[in-house]
Amino acid sequence: MDLLPSQEQLELVSAATDFLDSHPLVDILRTRRGEASAVDPAQWTDAAEIGLLTLGLDEEHGGLGRPLEDEALLFHALGRRLASGPYLACVLGARVAAHCGDTALAEAVGEGRALVGLAEARGEATVGPDGVKGAFDLIDAAGAGHLLVVTEDGAALVEAPDAGQVETVEALDPGMRLATATLETTRVLHWVPAGADPLWLRALALNAATLAGVAEATTELATRHAGERVQFGKPIGVNQAVKHACVDMAVRAEAAVDLSLFAAVALRSGRPDALFQLLSAKSVAGRAAVDNAASCIQLHGGMGFTDEHDAHLYLKRAHSLNHLFIEPADVLARLLAEGAAQ
Repeated sequence: MDLLPSQEQLELVSAATDFLDSHPLVDILRTRRGEASAVDPAQWTDAAEIGLLTLGLDEEHGGLGRPLEDEALLFHALGRRLASGPYLACVLGARVAAHCGDTALAEAVGEGRALVGLAEARGEATVGPDGVKGAFDLIDAAGAGHLLVVTEDGAALVEAPDAGQVETVEALDPGMRLATATLETTRVLHWVPAGADPLWLRALALNAATLAGVAEATTELATRHAGERVQFGKPIGVNQAVKHACVDMAVRAEAAVDLSLFAAVALRSGRPDALFQLLSAKSVAGRAAVDNAASCIQLHGGMGFTDEHDAHLYLKRAHSLNHLFIEPADVLARLLAEGAAQ
């Protein structure tokens, strides 16, 4: 198995990163922090036009038909740049619509004309092909016409609730929008069982890749600062404690990137240990993102408060992403169970 990116993959990633770097994503995050939605309409439309929302979607539904590892490379790039907006919900939501033959909705989402928010079940909430019911956390659902609910059994697309049912919650991450809603037997528009497409596993793969991007970005931010910040006539990077901290960050980031990409390949290729690899990637990338972002702040001398410095934004994003789809403690418990079963 060749795990190195192909030339075609490198060109795709290069095109995506050139586009992302041409847009001031962190500036957009900051300027829109008081807006109802974190999505900048112009930037979102441009992103859709170059295929960032349809990279893995079948060509018959307006996509490029690329494999999961290509999507993982894209989400790694999104994580590195603190891209805001429901990228993951829209990518998976378009896939659900396409699976169910709703080409019009799949194309609307893929072209950036329709938004899909993410809904995560809380407590005793139930999700199935016959409906969803209970309390849900909504992520980046502002302005979305549909919600994506992903479980291990399958994924559902439902209509977004009325504004009166939604209670806005202040988000830790200024680049995300959070809310809660109680849904009463909401009808499912489209349902894709896990046997047809394991969308929960795809979500884990892309979430882990995004976290790995955060881990890598904070490593570079801290290392650059260590080479530029001068104290007593020398860069602080000459100090052994700073060197070791940067090396530890680099090791964590590399492990996160490699494992998240391997997990995507494992799922796409149908390896029997794909779930174990995905849970491992989620755990390693989540821990690397949080630890590296915290170390980055430490190496900057605790500079700034809240989001005055980008390092704080990365830490908030790391914590927010780390709790999506499955809690970190549950990941470890599942890994123990999977390891015992192998």
